[in-house]
Amino acid sequence: MLPFFKKKKIIPHIRLSGVIGNVGKFKQGIDFSGQEEIILKAFSVKKAPCVAITINSPGGSPVQSHLIYNFIKQQAKKNKKKVIVFAEDVAASGGYLIACAGDEIYANSSSIIGSIGVIYSSFGFTDLIKKIGVERRVYTAGKNKSTLDPFLEEKREDIERLKNIQLDLHKNFINVVEESRGNKLKKSEIELFSGEFWSGRKAKDLGLIDEIGDANHILKEKFGEDVIIKKFEKTKSWLSKKLSTSTNNHVDQFANILEEKSVWQKYGF
Repeated sequence: MLPFFKKKKIIPHIRLSGVIGNVGKFKQGIDFSGQEEIILKAFSVKKAPCVAITINSPGGSPVQSHLIYNFIKQQAKKNKKKVIVFAEDVAASGGYLIACAGDEIYANSSSIIGSIGVIYSSFGFTDLIKKIGVERRVYTAGKNKSTLDPFLEEKREDIERLKNIQLDLHKNFINVVEESRGNKLKKSEIELFSGEFWSGRKAKDLGLIDEIGDANHILKEKFGEDVIIKKFEKTKSWLSKKLSTSTNNHVDQFANILEEKSVWQKYGF
C-alpha cells in the first residue's frame, strides 16, 4: 500500500474534569450516568489501539469514582484496548482512583497526585444555639438516626462508627491502587496511603505514575506525528447553558462555585 493511502491511527480521548459527584443545583460534577455514554463511544472506536483519558479532578464521591473506574476497566477488557491516563492540574483522591484504571499514568511535573484517603468534615453549633437561646428538639425512630447532628453534642460511639466506615472505604481505595500499580509502587519512608499528596515529579519517584508527559506529546510519540486524537467530552445541554446565563440564577451559580472551590482549594487551586 502506498504511504499516502495508509490510514492514520485514531486515538479516542476522554476528558474528565471537575469535582466527582452531583455538585450544585445543576449537577455539574463528574458522575457515572453523565460519562457512561461517552466512555462507551470512546471504546467502540474500531481499530483504535488504546483509549486516552485526561483527568483534572480533586476527587469527591467515592461511589461515583468506583463506578467510573470499574466501567473503564470493564470496557477496556471487553474491547481489548489499552488505557493511557494523563493527569493535568490535579488527580487526587477519587480523581486518582479513576486514574488507576489506566495501564499507564502520566502527569505534569507540577501536577498534584495522590491523597489516598477518606475525609468527612462538618461543624458543631451546640455552643452557638445555647448562646442565642435556641433549644434543639429531635425525635427519631431508631436511636442512631441523629448520628453526627451538628446541633447536638458529639457522641463517642457515633465517631467510632464513622471511623469504621472510613476505614472500610480507605481499604477499598488502597486495594484499587495496589491492584493497579502493583510492583511499580516504590517502598520508602513515605506512607503512600496516609492521605498525603505530592507533585507529579515526586509521584513518579513513588511509583504512583509512570512518567512525566502530556497527552499530545506522549500520544504522538507512541503512535506517530500524524495520529488523530478524537476528543470525547460531556457537553452542556441547551437547558444548562440557558440557565447558567440567566440573570435570576446568579446566586445559585455563586453557591455552586463556592461548593466546588472548597474541594479544589485543598490542593492549592
